[in-house]
Amino acid sequence: MEIILLIALMLATANIMGYIFERLGQPVVLGQLIGGFIMGIFFETEPVIQEFSNLGVLMLLFLAGLESELEEFKRVGRPSVVVAGVGVAVAFVFGFIAAFPFVPTHEAILYGAMMTPTSVSITVKVLMELRKLNTREGTTILAAAVVDDVLGILVLTVAISILAEGRVEYDVLAEIIIEVSAFLFVFLYFGPKFVERTFRAISRIDLPETSTSFAIIFMIVFAALAEHLNLASILGAYLTGLALGQSSRKREIVEHVNTLGYSLFIPLFFVEVGMRVELSYILHAGLFAVIYTIGAILSKILGCGLGARLSGFDWGASLRIGVGMIPRMGVELAMLSVAMASGLVGGDALTVAILMVFTTTIITPPLLKWLYSR
Repeated sequence: MEIILLIALMLATANIMGYIFERLGQPVVLGQLIGGFIMGIFFETEPVIQEFSNLGVLMLLFLAGLESELEEFKRVGRPSVVVAGVGVAVAFVFGFIAAFPFVPTHEAILYGAMMTPTSVSITVKVLMELRKLNTREGTTILAAAVVDDVLGILVLTVAISILAEGRVEYDVLAEIIIEVSAFLFVFLYFGPKFVERTFRAISRIDLPETSTSFAIIFMIVFAALAEHLNLASILGAYLTGLALGQSSRKREIVEHVNTLGYSLFIPLFFVEVGMRVELSYILHAGLFAVIYTIGAILSKILGCGLGARLSGFDWGASLRIGVGMIPRMGVELAMLSVAMASGLVGGDALTVAILMVFTTTIITPPLLKWLYSR
């Protein structure tokens, strides 16, 4: 009963702190993380709650896949691919260099990978307020974010697999890239057809929420399969969502999984992550956390901005695109949670990641508004 009451308190904290931060014009997830940090001073997380949290991680990436359009991958133009590609490469280098003096080489690879994904939900909100979302710059940012998500997840998957081995081996790296490529090919080529036929057969089962149940079953099964292949479980969850998102049941599944995920599992994940951050980590985060966060900001401005400039944008537009790609959010924390659960990194990495997420999401709205006002 105590665990159930703790879950209720965590959900209440997630909603109250999320609401407060939303009213302050800040991301809901930041409020949930800070709420979890405050709760962590008084309560300790439980193994059962950690399992709920792990399911929240899978649902977060599953929903990201569901809401991505497979056709968007085919439609994105050269500018978006260049912006995302250069941005990911520069961010990885910045992250690795920032971490190398402070941690072992194999951990520095994870820190480099952790810097690569972008979360443009904050940017989209600002662009909508400024009525700039449907401009060439806004469209490029959105399209680049689609490519960036996939590249970031792949880089993080490879990094965690290398970290599990404890060293960098080129044959292991080649094996991982082949496995990821095969996984992508199977899901993107055969996934939508398989899903459509399967759900047509499932529709004969006349029970409430059958489609939603089987969607979650597929998510868990393919996440486990990815883990069995020494890939990140969330890659399996993301690709399952991507395949299901192309089926005729997409709207129904998105609506119901959204309700289930955001009412219980996903808020628990962010609050539980915050609870695992110890005050001692923050007090001793020091120089590394600051350097890493600055690197995270500069890497996207320089990398994505350079990609935009190479694609024909002028310097002003390139700078706005670079700034628009700064925010980090759920993917990094999800991947880090997987690495921590596997015992690959400690709680100090979580502190560094949360400082990066907090800072990058806080500074983007005012920076973007200032650039457009000029």
